[in-house]
Amino acid sequence: MHRYRTHTCAALRPEHVGQTVRLSGWVHRVRDHGGVLFVDLRDHYGMTQVVADPDSPAFGAIEKARAECVIRVDGKVRTRPAGTDNAELPTGQIEVFATEVEVLGPAADLPLPVFGDQDYPEETRLKYRFLDLRREKLHRNIMTRGAIVDAMRAKMKGQGFFEFQTPILTASSPEGARDFLVPSRIHPGKFYALPQAPQQYKQLIMMSGFDRYFQIAPCFRDEDPRADRLPGEFYQLDLEMSFVEQEDVFAAVEPVITGIFEEFGNGKPVTKNWPRIPFAEAIRKYGTDKPDLRNPLVMQDVSEHFRGSGFKVFARMLESEGAQVWAIPGPTGGSRAFCDRMNSWAQSEGQPGLGYVMWREGGEGAGPIANNIGPERTAAIREQLGLKDGDAAFFVAGDPEKFWKFAGLARTRVGEELKLVDHDRFELAWIVDFPFYEWSEEDKKVDFSHNPFSMPQGGMDALTGQDPLTIKAFQYDIACNGFEIASGGIRNHRPEAMVEAFEIAGYDEQTVIDRFGGMYRAFQYGAPPHGGMAAGVDRIVMLLTGATNLREISIFPMNQRAEDLLMGSPSEASPKQLKELHLRQALPQTKG
Repeated sequence: MHRYRTHTCAALRPEHVGQTVRLSGWVHRVRDHGGVLFVDLRDHYGMTQVVADPDSPAFGAIEKARAECVIRVDGKVRTRPAGTDNAELPTGQIEVFATEVEVLGPAADLPLPVFGDQDYPEETRLKYRFLDLRREKLHRNIMTRGAIVDAMRAKMKGQGFFEFQTPILTASSPEGARDFLVPSRIHPGKFYALPQAPQQYKQLIMMSGFDRYFQIAPCFRDEDPRADRLPGEFYQLDLEMSFVEQEDVFAAVEPVITGIFEEFGNGKPVTKNWPRIPFAEAIRKYGTDKPDLRNPLVMQDVSEHFRGSGFKVFARMLESEGAQVWAIPGPTGGSRAFCDRMNSWAQSEGQPGLGYVMWREGGEGAGPIANNIGPERTAAIREQLGLKDGDAAFFVAGDPEKFWKFAGLARTRVGEELKLVDHDRFELAWIVDFPFYEWSEEDKKVDFSHNPFSMPQGGMDALTGQDPLTIKAFQYDIACNGFEIASGGIRNHRPEAMVEAFEIAGYDEQTVIDRFGGMYRAFQYGAPPHGGMAAGVDRIVMLLTGATNLREISIFPMNQRAEDLLMGSPSEASPKQLKELHLRQALPQTKG
């Protein structure tokens, strides 16, 4: 017999009744039913009920067993007594009558319970992550993550992609976030950077003649953490393709992502034919470039109904060039209580309030705005928005560049409050036609709005003859249920166009050569048209498991302060280490 087990704790079935078996695992819990002891024995695979009565030679050992100690059990498989089956367990028709028990790993008092799914302070959970990971829900999430990654690999290979690994120690690159820097011992005063993304390498793979690349790529960014973004590191499904246009990338990626959501979405409906929504349209209709399309509300421009109206606040705003009034429909929201609640919410967001119109029975508009603009304009707004008695509309006015984000938050709030959002589905969409440049108010200059390596629509002609802030890029995102889960673009593979694009953003040719020398040189020697994207593995897993925090789907995450409480990082370097790296610390002064 094997030293530790003949079967796992998920393997035994009625056909094993009468067999002598050996199991090993953790004591999940011990129950005393009238002097008979029942142990739920757990391993990675499942759970088996072990029984010992006072006549069993194993009774004394089980009586002393503590939760989460590791034991080996020898015993005979028998059918559970009638009426005690557990249909929720694959092993629920049998039990093992224990004849011998060996404690393999005793357990001290637990700092947090493993049995059950009760909430516990995050600090404790992360410090004792190895215990936290024993909990059923978290253990299942991590296994689901692994299965999703396996499925991604299989689907990518099925699409003709080849997996390559790109370097971890690389050069600093302006990907939009801070780099993690690694000092070089061999080259004093110089630093490697951990890759924010394999962007340049995957493009160089295309230069090298490999046609379709992918990898499950680790990425490192020194960013502040938030619920949908882990501090320090994350993983993405990274891919690149040669001799493609935007539609070719869409045709390759869409079935992969759709298939993942169908396979792991627990039967929830998944978008079949993804809509293509231009960035400007997404902002205009939804107030975000990652719209939650489960929310049916679509904002509309109702400026003409307020121009020259008796509602002077909006009328005066509309006298300014570019000013608009957007309406957020509120089906079934036509009560004073709900409208007041929305107004209070807007004030909590730092806004002066949120104007509204309610439509009572008989079609009459109510509220301060309706009283000021009159029944004719109120009726026209209702008709444009397709509203009926008992509905409401909410209004945001001014410069859309300044209010669109708030309008998007208001749309989300109205949809959630009125229970209009169908949470049991996955709505996927392509967001396309992103602006190539944006105005940086901080630096007072034109800068890249997204990926600097994307191809501008219109190519060199657009770069040399068009207002930079009107140039669109062959840049695209995938949005799902209010999250951006992927981003990519068709690349700018012409060296002269690359230099021109960077010069518009304030980088001269020498800077381009210095910072992107490898790619710049590669473009000189026959660069194929190419494009690709990267999908966030962590966010996809979060959506599919229903987790609300990325720490629930990552095996050893940091806390919100970017600290690993389990391993004690970041930690101080010894004087010897600093000397070897030719580093001297200049720590910030502490206030005494």
